[in-house]
Amino acid sequence: MKIAIASGKGGTGKSTVAANLAWVLARSRDIVLVDCDVEEPNLHLYFPAEATDVPVTAPVPEINFERCNFCGECGKFCRFGALAVVKDTVLTFPYLCHSCGGCALVCPRGAIKEVPRTIGKVSCSRPLPRLVLITGVLNEGEVLAPSVIKAAKMFAEGHPLIMYDASPGIACPVIDTLEGSDFCLLVTESTPFGLHDLRLAAGVAEELGIPAGVVINRSDGQDEETVAFCREHDLPILMTIPFSREIASVQNRGGLIARDLPGWEERFAALSDAILEVGP
Repeated sequence: MKIAIASGKGGTGKSTVAANLAWVLARSRDIVLVDCDVEEPNLHLYFPAEATDVPVTAPVPEINFERCNFCGECGKFCRFGALAVVKDTVLTFPYLCHSCGGCALVCPRGAIKEVPRTIGKVSCSRPLPRLVLITGVLNEGEVLAPSVIKAAKMFAEGHPLIMYDASPGIACPVIDTLEGSDFCLLVTESTPFGLHDLRLAAGVAEELGIPAGVVINRSDGQDEETVAFCREHDLPILMTIPFSREIASVQNRGGLIARDLPGWEERFAALSDAILEVGP
């Protein structure tokens, strides 16, 4: 089963929920946890361990100036400004390249070939006997987050239980993370912004045909609008985590409330049972 943890906005506690849920699941079964928030991965802070790194590369154009006649077709094709033909040379800007390969296809003289360029890495570790953590890390300044996400997911492929921690929002990295998932757990908060972005995230899960449920984090006890939205859209609320100084203290020091606070292991175990019941 593949479980995605997502949220419409940052700061809802998505990674906190993912870490606690993974810890509880790893108490009774093998699980692979994949940090797909490749621009700001943080699950390794909850599960520190020695890791093995594998580079992630993406193809970028290289110009053969012996063949190039500076016709400009490559520059006209590129919508991202990664190539520019000026006078008697071609300028390439690898950081803008989206690795679509179109420039090589439209070049009439075959003067462009693609060469690999490192854009990030995938780190693999085993912080717990039954937990494997796979972390995608996008290099600073790069734009190809989906390529690193796909590489991280590939390392987990074939395992019977996989959890993906998506980046916040509903952009391409989130779509790539959710693709192929059997269930999406949406983490929200009791604020107008939280509800607004929950609507967006729930819409993405619905569009992708992925069953979803909701966790309300940092609840102030005034969740009526969120509850009404979930009822209207048949989204079960699987857990409510209260706004609590004690919980915040554990989280701020990188702890796990399921491990460090009484009663929370049982609550996350109930959450895992509810999710696994939806599985294929």
